[in-house]
Amino acid sequence: MERRQAGGAASGSLPLTATFLPHSAAILLLLRRRPMQRLPLWIGFLEGPVFILITKTLRFSLLLHLPWIVEGGAALRGSPWVPSLEVAPSYRGAHGYGQDGAIWYRRCASTLSFYFCKKLLPSESFHRRISPVSMNCSRIQSVFLNVHKGQHEVGAVKGHDFVETWENDFVKRTSENYSGAGTTKRKELHGMTTLRALSGTWASQANDVILNTYEIKFICNVDSGNYSPFVLLTEARLDDDVANAEIELHLHLNKMVRSSVSPCGQIELNASQVAKSKLFHEFFFNGLFGKLFSHTKTPREFLLEDEKQFPWSSSYMYMLLPMESPVPTSTGIMKINWKEIDACISVVEFLRNIYSINCHRSSLTCSMSSYATKCEGTNIIHMANEAVYTQYIKGMVVLAVHTGRIYTVLDIMNNMCADSPFDDPGKRSKFNSFSHYYHQKYNIVLQHPGQPLLLVKQSHYPYNLLVPSTKYKDGYFGSSEKSNILVHIPPELLVHLNVSSDTLRSSYLLPSVMHRLESMMLACQLQQETCCIYSGHSISSSLILEAITTSRCSDNFSMERLELLGDSVLKYIVSCLLFLKYPMKSEGQLSEYRSWIVSNSTLHKLGTHRYLQGYIQDCPFDPRRWVAPGQISLRPLPCTCGVDTSEVPLEKEYWSEEASTVVGKACDKGHRWICSKTIADCVEALIGAYYVGGGLRAALSLLRWLGMDVSPEPVMIEEAKMNSSIWLHHLRGNEIDWLESKLDYRFSNKGLLLEAITHPSHQGVGNKCCYQRLEFLGDSVLGLLITWYLFQTHVDLDPGELSDLRSALISNENFAQATVRHNFEKHLRHSSEGLSKKLREYRKDVSEFQGTGDSMTSFAMPKAPKALGDLLESIAGAVLIDTDLNLDRVWEVFKPLLSPMVTPDKLELPPLHELAKLCNRMGYPLYTQVTYRGEQVVAELSIQLEEDLLVRHGCNLQRKTAKDQAALQLLKDLETRGISHAQYLSQRRQQDDNFCSASSVKICVPPKDMQIVRTNLQNVPECLLSLEPSPGSFLEESCQLNDLVKEISTSKLNEPDVPVFSLKKEKGGPRNALFELCAISKWPMPKFESTEQKFRTPIVLDGVTGFNSYTSSITLHIPNSGAINLVGEPRTDKKSSRDAVAFAMLVELQKQGRCIIKEPRLTYKV
Repeated sequence: MERRQAGGAASGSLPLTATFLPHSAAILLLLRRRPMQRLPLWIGFLEGPVFILITKTLRFSLLLHLPWIVEGGAALRGSPWVPSLEVAPSYRGAHGYGQDGAIWYRRCASTLSFYFCKKLLPSESFHRRISPVSMNCSRIQSVFLNVHKGQHEVGAVKGHDFVETWENDFVKRTSENYSGAGTTKRKELHGMTTLRALSGTWASQANDVILNTYEIKFICNVDSGNYSPFVLLTEARLDDDVANAEIELHLHLNKMVRSSVSPCGQIELNASQVAKSKLFHEFFFNGLFGKLFSHTKTPREFLLEDEKQFPWSSSYMYMLLPMESPVPTSTGIMKINWKEIDACISVVEFLRNIYSINCHRSSLTCSMSSYATKCEGTNIIHMANEAVYTQYIKGMVVLAVHTGRIYTVLDIMNNMCADSPFDDPGKRSKFNSFSHYYHQKYNIVLQHPGQPLLLVKQSHYPYNLLVPSTKYKDGYFGSSEKSNILVHIPPELLVHLNVSSDTLRSSYLLPSVMHRLESMMLACQLQQETCCIYSGHSISSSLILEAITTSRCSDNFSMERLELLGDSVLKYIVSCLLFLKYPMKSEGQLSEYRSWIVSNSTLHKLGTHRYLQGYIQDCPFDPRRWVAPGQISLRPLPCTCGVDTSEVPLEKEYWSEEASTVVGKACDKGHRWICSKTIADCVEALIGAYYVGGGLRAALSLLRWLGMDVSPEPVMIEEAKMNSSIWLHHLRGNEIDWLESKLDYRFSNKGLLLEAITHPSHQGVGNKCCYQRLEFLGDSVLGLLITWYLFQTHVDLDPGELSDLRSALISNENFAQATVRHNFEKHLRHSSEGLSKKLREYRKDVSEFQGTGDSMTSFAMPKAPKALGDLLESIAGAVLIDTDLNLDRVWEVFKPLLSPMVTPDKLELPPLHELAKLCNRMGYPLYTQVTYRGEQVVAELSIQLEEDLLVRHGCNLQRKTAKDQAALQLLKDLETRGISHAQYLSQRRQQDDNFCSASSVKICVPPKDMQIVRTNLQNVPECLLSLEPSPGSFLEESCQLNDLVKEISTSKLNEPDVPVFSLKKEKGGPRNALFELCAISKWPMPKFESTEQKFRTPIVLDGVTGFNSYTSSITLHIPNSGAINLVGEPRTDKKSSRDAVAFAMLVELQKQGRCIIKEPRLTYKV
């Protein structure tokens, strides 16, 4: 044997070496065992002679090269496949060996170590591993790589190429560093794509223009006033999907307005009309959603004075003008309401005159004195620009000359005048009267203080009307009726706007309408970039919009459903091509390459290459930041990114892994942070959208546009059939005919079916013919077909529930039950006694459950042999190849086999999954601790309720099953306390009592003296009590578990250190600190409640000016100490008010000695 040095010697250990055998694939790794360290023990079964490496407790290792090996009294023959290999009794159950060559894992460290070995060697190289391996993974990888290269050179390992030979086949790998790309941890700074549909230059030119017109009309479902139509004018012609869009706007619980867009041809405007339209736009939208006066100067400056230029960007240029009639004229020209536009322009001229006259005065006089002499009488109201009879006042649209805000008059307050006491709800007023207030606040001298005040409603506050607002982000359900801001104003401070209330009512809807239209324009622009057209029609822009919208937008749709579908489509397409293009590659090699192709890192690279990040909608619509062309933003967000262009370079300096990085919120230049994984998810969602809109052909076209050419050639299918036909001479009798009759499908190539039912252990055909490659293909086929079936059947199902339903249907357990239900396992060709035993036991268990009528769930049923699910998948792959990749035909065969399929109302989630969902919704912290007791896994799950700590234990050979046992018991405990998901109550059935017989419960309520409470030994799982490790055994040395059940306590048990927090100054710092404290202390999460109060005049709270005051209260339950209820100081926004009360709670907890707050001091302000 030739020995090669592969690594340096560690201190006090043997050199790390590898043994290279020219005619075998044996690998030796020697490493000295440290004190109290788990022993590595490897058994490798390779082609050629059998070599076993056993590391003992001494400072040497044994290499056994024997054709016959005796272990634990069982004779083992070294052969290429050892399906019936048994493990020594002392190690039985520590690690499993799948009868089909599958490897089962136990410890994290050994799994990581073995991962490298499995990546670098053929999947056939190691069939069994016993006990953990404690070695440096990088050294292991280096050794195995060097050895494998040497074996490859001499032909010891055949048919296995390195991954590097695959890389340039479909996706070009660049030299760029994509470490962390496609993960949730990494955030990236990206820009936003400019809308070409709203670009133009006409506004900056004093010329006649021809613009495209689109009518926007509104229809309300209740009779509560009319809505006047508006017309949208753009230079570019809008896509048909946008030009004929319908949008639902939700005003409150029972009131909804349907907005519809329709094209109305083109209109020509002369230079004068363009100038008037622009001035109207600037005045009207600044009066509604922006500002008309500068508040930084005294006296105030009117921003629409002569020669004042408002922002009209060439990349964002359109106009929204009121219409005179909802129907276009016979000539196709829209009847723009020039009367209302002229009325607004006359008000602009009036305001210019007032502020130009009073610009050098110390006080502002608004009322025109000529009205005092011309109009006398008790039924006359003197406005700022005219005198109006009282019968025409109600419903009038007015503008306040001192604030520039637009209001609607509700009533005349005959019992109040300017000399009446000034009312300021919620505050002690420092003004004697309204006259005193306006003189002190605005330096205005009223000319008619005896006139009755007008009660007006503020109409400029925008809302997001695209989604029903009955459910807020914090989960609170309640009325979404928009509260009105009502104020009293002297008439002489109001200018009459000759604009109908219907027009004003419609303008309130425009921000939401335009936001949705702009999103659809973005989707259409992406659609045009992909250039994918099929059979004379293109992919719907609504599908593309759904694919680029994340759940963070809180919209009625998101990419999650399409992402789930796209993931299955991509996996299927790649699997087909790999299967067909590489007929000599093993299933393990194909899976490895497929994993790289469909990885988030690869998809992220493809997406950023096509600048998909610029199209992603990743933030909820904030109507307060919406601006129309010519409007000044009231909430500017200056760019601090240091990037001058709209696009951000893909460089490391624009990456972040800080948890505090705010995702989604864009600055004024359009730069925003996006989670790296979101880009990969968007790629999958787009694949799903194109599959929905145009089938596989559309999806393949999109993949080519992205840079992934994965279209199979027809000749590859014929070659695959020919390769399988060579096994036909192994047919015996009519075994294939029986199976075909069960499938109700006749194969044109019987060799495919023979290959699909041949287990790797079968010696009759040889190890080259087995179902593993077809299983690789069938797994993706059934995954796509089932996902597509669910996508079409459950159109309104939540993405999370859809994913749960899909997981249940494509699980090995479901496939195994279908296999047994149709007796397919009787046709499985194998040579494994161990597998035969498992199949008999599983069929017996299934029969017993069917006989008792109990629910056959994955929790009550024993775990199905993996070979059963693999068999069904391999048959699906065979049918797919035999039908020339006809998915519809495959589904015709397999839909009856998989029926009846589970439905959402009958879906039983895994107990741990259901428990996690319940705790997340209820705010109860869930804690998990896993320990090992010999071959058994002991899982401890605990939930901290408001007063009680519920603890359950599960015990099983498998970690997941042990956790499910404990979780199932906790779910029952919570249900007895009336805590459960209503949707799960009817779904969860009574589980078999024997399933959870090895579980224990203890409700721990420690006394005030905080003594340790132990679980009663009579409730300890029997499997734990039966474990008696012998002195000096491997179990005793490695585990060192003195007690069977962990000590359970709450609060200050074992005197833990008091948590120390350093509050962050940004918004959310106190809340995050409080949440962290609750998690550390195992307390239930606090509950917040907020109340809002609105004011007619600006208020200042904690240095912040606003018109709203939010006061939040908090309730925190501390186990065994009761609840703490606090009310925080008012703030101008809800989040800041919750920060204020959270900080007050932290201060209170610090006083009680439960935490320590470091700098900044207790004068922290939010």
